[in-house]
Amino acid sequence: MARLYAGILGLLAFLTSLIRGMVHSYGVESTLWSACLGMALFAVVGVVLGGIARWIVEDSVNSRLTAELAAQEGGRSKPGIVPAAAEKAGS
Repeated sequence: MARLYAGILGLLAFLTSLIRGMVHSYGVESTLWSACLGMALFAVVGVVLGGIARWIVEDSVNSRLTAELAAQEGGRSKPGIVPAAAEKAGS
């Protein structure tokens, strides 16, 4: 996910700098230098944002899975309570 974000943001910064240079009639060298610098900077930002997004998604999934497993284990440990899946299978 981090590489995807880096690629998208880097390309977006590069194209934005090129378009800005063309609209304002800047020199080719300065426009390309600005575009490459912007691409590198925004690629780093994309890696950081992608890493944070991956961490948030993994943490959310892990928390949900842990909570569901704890709820299933909690239901099984009580005597006399049959989980719904086992009840349907027995019918």
